[in-house]
Amino acid sequence: MKLSAREADRYFTRPDPDKTGLLIYGADAMRVAIKRQQVLKALLGDGAEEEMRLTRLSGGELRKDAAQLLDAVKAVGFFPGPRAVFVEEAGDGTAPAIQAALTDWAPGDAQIVVTAGALKASSKLRKAFEGHRAAFAVGLYDDPPSRDEIERTLADKGIRDVPRDSMAALTDLANDLGPGDFTQTIEKLSLYKFGDELPVSQEDIEACAPRSTEAALDDMLNVVAEGRSGEIGPLLNRLQAQGTNAVSLCIGATRHFRTLYAAASDPGGAASGVGRLRPPVYGKRRDQIVRQAQDWGAAKLESALTLLTDTDLQLRSARQTAPAMAVMERALIRLAMLRQR
Repeated sequence: MKLSAREADRYFTRPDPDKTGLLIYGADAMRVAIKRQQVLKALLGDGAEEEMRLTRLSGGELRKDAAQLLDAVKAVGFFPGPRAVFVEEAGDGTAPAIQAALTDWAPGDAQIVVTAGALKASSKLRKAFEGHRAAFAVGLYDDPPSRDEIERTLADKGIRDVPRDSMAALTDLANDLGPGDFTQTIEKLSLYKFGDELPVSQEDIEACAPRSTEAALDDMLNVVAEGRSGEIGPLLNRLQAQGTNAVSLCIGATRHFRTLYAAASDPGGAASGVGRLRPPVYGKRRDQIVRQAQDWGAAKLESALTLLTDTDLQLRSARQTAPAMAVMERALIRLAMLRQR
């Protein structure tokens, strides 16, 4: 039986212990793993592995010895409580063994939980679960998490007091990050707010959100945009030590100044323009972009983008003989001086 996205979401939180099995498949291995962990915890409770109520098998093991799945399903546990056999990295090569276990399953046997990568509609493994009256198949795709999923993730980590604006920021973050990164961010937020009874603020979220690997580049772009030309040299040395080249720096600067130009040229003002940015920005970063866009103005930002375009062409030119980073440093200093005029 195939479950829809809404039906699957409910089933993951309240799985039926009397059913035969569940197949979870999808191209995103992290997304599949998170849902598998959720359903096994809801099905078996805590301490399942310590009490030997959960048996793990891999697809590779099953292809070598098909009988071990049915043996594990029929085995009698030492401890009371629901049991499950988890088969990971399954595929059509394991379909005959899984089909046989589904057919021979009887009430009281361990439930069969299987995970797999992307499967076509013609997949034998999918058909084994979709054609079974007491088993389910769920396909996971790269859809952004629903509001219910986000709220449940927060509740699981003990985070309940989330104002509307903070929930909007978390929703944007969930849409931008992968499921694993978002879950880790929520775990970090729960530790950050431990013992703090105040509602979750946007500053709390910003403090716990993943830091970009381009943090040094962001520092450089903010220094240039704020006209602090004296700080360019040391930051440039830091970027070079990290392996950043002049072309990457130019591309990053162009992207940043295009963002500022989009905000500054909005008919409703810079704040309105920043509100239209995608992906959205919030917290201190949002205030920083609004301030920079207002300080520069659309006319100066047009000049800045022209300078960066000329620099990019110069860096990529076959006739370029000057050191690339020196060319880029000169351009950044000129931008900072332009801001000061």
